[in-house]
Amino acid sequence: MIPPREACACFTGHRSLPSGAPREDIVRSLDAVIAAAVSRGLVNFWTGGAVGFDTLAACRVIAASKKVPEVKLHLALPCRNQTEKWQRMDDLVLYKQIMSAADSVEYMGDFYTAGCMHERNRFMVDHSSLCIAYCTKRSGGTFYTVEYARANGVAVQNLAECVK
Repeated sequence: MIPPREACACFTGHRSLPSGAPREDIVRSLDAVIAAAVSRGLVNFWTGGAVGFDTLAACRVIAASKKVPEVKLHLALPCRNQTEKWQRMDDLVLYKQIMSAADSVEYMGDFYTAGCMHERNRFMVDHSSLCIAYCTKRSGGTFYTVEYARANGVAVQNLAECVK
């Protein structure tokens, strides 16, 4: 069962993230924004299961759920074979751990199609009242999702504006 939009936030961000101190700043910002969202009753978090920001956000939601049991992780995945072409074993292992910790999983389809990523992103926005982003470019899927959220009246909090 899909939780009510008023109790949900979603994440969107780039697959490639900085390392070192900037990454640590992203983690701190994620933890702070998740805690603030929870304090406002947003206890359900959607993420798309991609490497990079999606994975990092999922891990931070899992950590938050250990402190606040009402916090739930929901995955909106573009297709069942999302990881088929992934090369890195570390990414696959972490993906499986996230899958096993998720409270629910929604698939947009069985197999990859040209529009399945956008469909996944729209699904998450359409089921959220807050979009938590890490968007540093004015192009690509993350930018598209941020713009889609804004166009549909969903509040956007861009962590890239907080992390310098």
